Amino acid sequence: MITIKNTFSKIYICIVFLFLYFPIGTLIAFSFNASKSRAVWSGFTLHWYKTLFADGETLKAIQNTFIIASTASILATIIGTAAAIGILKLTKWPRKIIMNITNLPMVNPEIVTGISFMLLFTIIQKSTGLLEQGILTLIISHTTFCLPYVILSVLPKLRQVNFSIYEAALDLGCTPFRAFVKVVLRDIMPGIITGAIMAFTLSIDDFVVSYFTSGATQTLSISIYSMSKRSISPEINALSSILFLLILALLLVVNFRKSEEAPKEIS
Repeated sequence: MITIKNTFSKIYICIVFLFLYFPIGTLIAFSFNASKSRAVWSGFTLHWYKTLFADGETLKAIQNTFIIASTASILATIIGTAAAIGILKLTKWPRKIIMNITNLPMVNPEIVTGISFMLLFTIIQKSTGLLEQGILTLIISHTTFCLPYVILSVLPKLRQVNFSIYEAALDLGCTPFRAFVKVVLRDIMPGIITGAIMAFTLSIDDFVVSYFTSGATQTLSISIYSMSKRSISPEINALSSILFLLILALLLVVNFRKSEEAPKEIS
């Protein structure tokens, strides 16, 4: 009976993975197809990748995406780490209230978040003449929805810190800042790095919020959407493949780090 259950569970998992990743595998394979046809394989080529990187608009979208993702992940990491330290010092009920408020961007539908930001930036722009939608508004919105993920990555590490060592460092003559850097920051650094990678991944991957707050600025996700509206070109396959492999690599790094940290926490 147990053997039958195990067999069915393995078959079920295989079917789920097939439905999830077979379309992506097909997309990656046809990004190397010499023909423009999406149904006929006519030979291996790198032509569509060369064409993609010869396109000035695409290169500009890639540049914008990395500028936004890098800036937003750095800001979210700094603010999120400081917020996690502050949240840890709160008493039980204030901590719960703040955490619920902080987690709202995670549970809120992206389209609601995107429209809310669009309305906010439009009101600010019309009333003050400042904050025209573009890279700055994208950075602000991306930083906001990445914050909870950084906080949730840093908080567990903060709970593991032995603050008596920090107090001992103060007693031995360290300044509060030096003691924090040498003791606390060193211990929570794995959580900070994981949070930063997650923020970078989420920022690169985002479409909905970016669509409503980008103005005339193009990011990779918006560029792919624009390509799909004009015509179905193999360049879309190439660009989508690069984006998928980049996100996959970052997620593998995050999971690898977590798997390395787990045995240390148990020991």
